Formats: sequence, structure tokens, C-alpha cells
Amino acid sequence: MEIIDKIVKLKKERNAVILVHNYQRPEVQDIADYIGDSLGLSIAAAKTDAQVIVFCGVNFMAETAAIISPGKTVLLPEVNAGCPMADMIDVAKLQKMKSAHPGAPVVCYVNSSAAVKAEADICCTSANAVKVVGSLPDKEIVFIPDKFLGAFVQSKLPDKKLVLFDGYCPTHAKILPEHIAKARAAYPGAPVIVHPECRPETIAAADAALSTEGMMTFVKGSPAKEFLIGTETGIIYRLEKENPGKRFHPVTELAVCPNMKLTDRAAVLRSLEERETVVAVPREIADRARSAIEKMLQVGRQD
Repeated sequence: MEIIDKIVKLKKERNAVILVHNYQRPEVQDIADYIGDSLGLSIAAAKTDAQVIVFCGVNFMAETAAIISPGKTVLLPEVNAGCPMADMIDVAKLQKMKSAHPGAPVVCYVNSSAAVKAEADICCTSANAVKVVGSLPDKEIVFIPDKFLGAFVQSKLPDKKLVLFDGYCPTHAKILPEHIAKARAAYPGAPVIVHPECRPETIAAADAALSTEGMMTFVKGSPAKEFLIGTETGIIYRLEKENPGKRFHPVTELAVCPNMKLTDRAAVLRSLEERETVVAVPREIADRARSAIEKMLQVGRQD
């Protein structure tokens, strides 16, 4: 308990708040002030009077927190916690797409860098991607960087023509239809819920495709007692804590994001002690990225 006591003491001294993503280690989830999805956490932190935000997640999440709370200090406990999908696209690649499709608005999934968000017209989350794209009057829309989330949106909005970037989440791409078939055989009758970052054929084999917070809501409202979960396995710890009496099984144990597992309590303590690593976004980029995020919030976070 000593490390937890130190974290609590320093948190009070620094006027800090600890944000923890659903995919983090259980030991880190247990010290969270707020736990949830990346955008929801950033919004929650912006509403507090905390001056320091400790973001237990990956780098683009800390950037988003810095964008939404420009007057606060944002710390990323594990500097090497990146996001492979976010790294697949950069400003040059996006500008090339924009040149090839002049006039088409760019919808940018929040799982991207601040610099890429700054080049977009509007952002989206996995929960509201369909709503955001549907709110645009344009027929042709550039959707970045997740081609699988883009394909999911396209399936819901056949009147739109989405131009997709060839990006994806390596963790969710590992979840395959055969994994679902095997899991269903092991746990017959259990609903299968997967993340819309999964492959189209995986989504087609599931009962529902939902964001992480959508999964939490689904499970709480379902009479079922057993569930098969097709997303990063870290969320199962939270599902179990918040739904006593219900059981959860990963569709596959392969769905582990190594970057999400880099942060531990020692890193959080070190971050508070040494006030590192500070994540800052240049003002010109932050202002433009914030505009894209605010436009999304005007549409609404989810259906």
C-alpha cells in the first residue's frame, strides 16, 4: 500500500487528477479518479479544478487532454506508450488524400495525433462516428485513419461515399470470426460484443459492435449473465468490478495492446514526483485541433 499512499499524497500536493483508460492494467485502474474512454476522460478532467492531469493511456490521449485543457499541465507517465494506428498517418499523407479529393470534408477519428486532427474538419469517436458522418451534407467524405471503423460507418450510411485511409488497430485486427465461433461454442447463448475497430467480417459474426463505453452500457442493461468481449482484454477488469454476478470472457486472449500495458503504478508515482513527461501541443496546432473536436461535440458524443 505504500506506493498508493505516496500517489494519494502527491496527487493532493500537486492538485492532480489521474485519468485511466479502460485498457490499462488492473493495478492502474484501481488508482483512477476517472476511468473510461480517451475523449470522455479528457472532458472529465477539463471540468475539474485540478491543475495537473496524469493520463494513463497512450500519447494521442494525453495530447487530446492538453488540447481540451490548455491551461493545465498534462503528464504521460510512460513516454513510450504510443499508438500504432495513430502513427500510420501523418500530415503529409493526409494532405495527399485531401489533394486527391478536393472539397471532401475530412472526418478524423480521435485516435490520431494533434497535428493530424488540426488538418481535419471534424473529429469523431467510435461511439459517434456514424452520427458525425451522417451530420455532414457532403456525399464524399475522407475518413481517417481507421479503415475498419470507416467500413463500419459506410455499412450504416450507404448513401455516403467514404474515402478510407489504410490504417487500423493491430490489436483489434487480431480478433477473427473463427475466434468468435470458438468462443460461442464454449459459452453458448452468451452475447458477443465487439469494438467497431474490428474487421468487418468479425463485426458481422458478432451480436453488436460498440465503443468501450457502449459495451459498459450494454452489459449493465442486459439480462444476460455471461458475455463474450471482443476488444482489448483490459476492459474485462472494469466490467467485472461494475457488474458483480456477471461473467466476462475475451473472444481471444490475443487482443492485448502492449502500449496500454506499459504504464504501472511505479510510473504514475514517478510522473507525479518528477512532473514528467509533460505533453504539450503548440498553440497553433492545438487551436485548430480543438476546433475539430468542438465541432464533433456540437453533433453529440453518441447516439
